[in-house]
Amino acid sequence: MDTRADLSNIAGQQQDWPGAVGHLDPRPDHGEESYVGRGRLAGKRAVITGGDSGIGRACAVAFAKEGADLVVAHLPEEQADADETVDFARSVGRQAHSVPGDLRTWEANKNLADGAVELLGGLDVLVCNAAYQMTHDELSDFSPEQIRRTFETNVFSPFWLTEALAPQLRGGGCVVVTTSVQAYSPSQHLLDYAATKAALNNLVVNLAQELGPTGIRVNAVAPGPIWTPLIPATMPAEKVHGFGSDTPLGRAGHPVEVASAFVFLASDEASFVSGSVLGVTGGKPVF
Repeated sequence: MDTRADLSNIAGQQQDWPGAVGHLDPRPDHGEESYVGRGRLAGKRAVITGGDSGIGRACAVAFAKEGADLVVAHLPEEQADADETVDFARSVGRQAHSVPGDLRTWEANKNLADGAVELLGGLDVLVCNAAYQMTHDELSDFSPEQIRRTFETNVFSPFWLTEALAPQLRGGGCVVVTTSVQAYSPSQHLLDYAATKAALNNLVVNLAQELGPTGIRVNAVAPGPIWTPLIPATMPAEKVHGFGSDTPLGRAGHPVEVASAFVFLASDEASFVSGSVLGVTGGKPVF
């Protein structure tokens, strides 16, 4: 029996950016109880950016249950949620570390890469999940500062992290990037965010070609509408109301429903999968 909260009729609500899990109504399922691990990532070491909440937390929960040790990267403002994520990973016997920082500069990404390798003793999986968005209805409302922040967080950081960690990932490691259905069917009020996700799709394909000969796989997961703090923290209440109800399945997704795609791509089961984008969209097309 499915005990997850019903997400077919989410009420209009708002939070201050960057949002917090505890203020979401209903509370999303990150997999602490529902996800069943099968040892598919046993012995692997992973960095997950944006791992404090939402898809990132669900990935951290699933990775820990599958046997991986973790570094969870997050904004300093998200420390409370990150602590919950790390505490859960440790509760199932995994090594886990919280690393706060803003990944909008080369220096911050290099520091995260070096720190993660030191904390974990190496690296096998990089999950580039951190993202920034803010919605507006008019082109003139997208400020230069927002455009820079969106591209720095969503595109520059995955590029710089992959560049910094490629030497550690050679010979069997992998990179998994969070893109979005927005790359295929962009919403007007997410103009810059959608553009970054389309850029990431191309980046994944190019990196797979570039890094394949070194034994590194690069793939992406393109989620559809997933219920996370990012939604009420970046959208007006009227857009949050009924969020995800326009999918063929008629609802938004829980973060745990995306996590299995990341587990597959990070596992040895996907040893011949590279340069692919796996859609988890509730039926929305990704082509």
